Amino acid sequence: MNLALDSICIPSDKIVAREIEGELIIVPLVSGIGDMEDELFTLNETGREIWKRLDGKKNLNNITDELTNEFKAPREEIEKDVLGLTEELIKRQMIAVASAA
Repeated sequence: MNLALDSICIPSDKIVAREIEGELIIVPLVSGIGDMEDELFTLNETGREIWKRLDGKKNLNNITDELTNEFKAPREEIEKDVLGLTEELIKRQMIAVASAA
């Protein structure tokens, strides 16, 4: 899938996400989501920051801008992380594209 920075993504209704002891854990509610061997999916700190912003209102460009300002990292690096994670989560059916401008 070619994901664009103007895409707006939201968590799937097929998962439950909970933060437990500082880790974000995503649990599929239906079979066939996530890894076949490992039904739980966890996100690192960067992934959690991206996940928190996938609210159906901000597009990926807005999320990239926010994270670039917050973490003072090169925009290209953050953009790569945002697009990489969202593409992976879409592939795993954990988020969906709500719309694109």
